[in-house]
Amino acid sequence: MWKAGLRWMFLIMGTMIGAGYASGREIWQFFGHESGLAIILFTVLFSICCYIIMKISYEKKTVHFLPLLETVLGKRIAAIYDIMLVFYLFSVTVVMLAGGGATLEAFSLPFWAGIAITVALLVLLFIWDLQGMVSINAFITPALVIGLITILLTYFIKDGQMFYIDWSKQNNWPAAFTFTALNIMPLVAVLAAIGKEIKRKGEIWIASIGSGLILGGISFIYNEILMEISSDIALYEIPLFAILKNNHNMVLVIMSIILWCAIYTTAATGVVGLASRFRKKMEIPLWSIALLILLIMVPFTTFGFSTLIAVLYPLYGLLNLYLLASLLLYPITNKNFDK
Repeated sequence: MWKAGLRWMFLIMGTMIGAGYASGREIWQFFGHESGLAIILFTVLFSICCYIIMKISYEKKTVHFLPLLETVLGKRIAAIYDIMLVFYLFSVTVVMLAGGGATLEAFSLPFWAGIAITVALLVLLFIWDLQGMVSINAFITPALVIGLITILLTYFIKDGQMFYIDWSKQNNWPAAFTFTALNIMPLVAVLAAIGKEIKRKGEIWIASIGSGLILGGISFIYNEILMEISSDIALYEIPLFAILKNNHNMVLVIMSIILWCAIYTTAATGVVGLASRFRKKMEIPLWSIALLILLIMVPFTTFGFSTLIAVLYPLYGLLNLYLLASLLLYPITNKNFDK
């Protein structure tokens, strides 16, 4: 039970720690000053939502997200969110491919070569079906988390100040709802795809509570450090590089690798969500569906990473407030939920 629970926990965290989160751009976009309470609320809301999504997926033995959406929203509204989720996954994955190409340019590779490598590794991942996605998250996500925590704690020990929360000034608490709502979409897409693989309810508790606490802790430390260097953030498209500005070049190289891994896991999340959604309509292996989807995406990779984070992410966050509310109310409106 613990082994499976930790595997799902890493899958959740790998879905969450994408390029926007790892780079700090997503955290700074939603949190910032007066956000201590917002991050605590996010931790609680995130854990609850993960539990509800996994519980429904486990009971319905889902293989893609539409049955889960129909259960929570009803068939009519689910049809709208079905289209929106497909568009969301497509747009995010396109930008991750572009981000993958741009990141590998740091290693003197042409932009299109970087995209080609990212696409090839994504297709290779799905040769082992969904098990490939789960296994790579169990390997990459711990490395991502350890790398991120190490960088943040190193900065805090060398240059940081003691964290202080003024509980009388927490006006940004509503950001907890929009930030959680934003991240509901990829969670629904990925966790619904592995519903039939969950064997015990204990796995759900381990994955949901563990991922919420770890992500909440990282988000708090990250946000506190970003507030300390807020005057420098405007000079960097990726706020994390503002934290690393006085470090050796080797640290920047390692961080570039970590960011590429975050981009890779985010892209894999988008592909698995889309591929699992259309799998029943296409009687071909999962890797073939993934290849077809990625080839369609490649021409769209000229869109900018910062545009997605600054414009589309808050928009998706607002649109998904209804989905978030429906998920939180589902256990209340369905008396048999916890039986």
